[in-house]
Amino acid sequence: MQGTVDGFSYGMVTPLVAYLMACLGGALGLRCTTRALLVAQSWRPGWLALGSAAIGSGIWTMHFVAMIGFTIKGAPIHYDRPMTYASLAIAVVMVGVGIFIVGYRGATGSALFTGGTITGLGVASMHYLGMAGMRFDGEFQYDILTVAASVVVAVVAATTALWAAGQVRGFVWSVGASLVMGVAVSGMHYMGMAALTVHLHGGTAAPTDGDSPAALLAPMLIGPLAFLLLAGVVVMFDPLMVMGRPDWTPVDHKPGVPARELVAHTARRPAVRARRTGRTQDHPRSRAPQNR
Repeated sequence: MQGTVDGFSYGMVTPLVAYLMACLGGALGLRCTTRALLVAQSWRPGWLALGSAAIGSGIWTMHFVAMIGFTIKGAPIHYDRPMTYASLAIAVVMVGVGIFIVGYRGATGSALFTGGTITGLGVASMHYLGMAGMRFDGEFQYDILTVAASVVVAVVAATTALWAAGQVRGFVWSVGASLVMGVAVSGMHYMGMAALTVHLHGGTAAPTDGDSPAALLAPMLIGPLAFLLLAGVVVMFDPLMVMGRPDWTPVDHKPGVPARELVAHTARRPAVRARRTGRTQDHPRSRAPQNR
């Protein structure tokens, strides 16, 4: 028996909040990846890891916030906890692989294609593994073409985001890139949801095992959201002040003693002035009378 599905039980509240979560994770991840491409080599792994965790957590939180509004008429939904959190781990790990490839090889050519593909597949894997963790008296069936289209959207979105991380420097452009990434991630999610149909067993079996959405709500929102907010606090500060100055800081911008070139140039200035006036100001002989 085919079940009746409602993906917007709370109206536009869950899609909008989910979109904001995707934008927040994308903005933090892109900012961290951009910083990783600019800072010294020793600081790069930390920023890339933070960016991977931010994007993975943002996408995972976006998915389950959207799933709060997903209901099946006549079939209560439960969640398998290990599989649900395994989807978070896959999102962070696969997004991290793609980001580290781009972070160390640059956002161009084969590195961008490889990193974007792995990251996109990680986003899609998180989505469908999270769906596989749902438990109800029935089963999901998917339209293969729509699923393939959702995977393509995820790969294109991830590749575009990684390219933006390597090219975008200004704050306004970073915000714009994160908004586009949020649209792409949300579009991939709802395209994947449009690919499924629900078939209920229609029997009188005992309730399926797993946690209810209410039991998962607290760790789902408090845990990853707290991490995103903490990462946001870190990224809000200039990492040159938080993590230390990188090796590429210009020499003449460092505080303290002026650069050697400046000292040498300053030392030659009195001699230049002396030649212009025909005498040396600091040498005692310059004060002797010229006509004897």
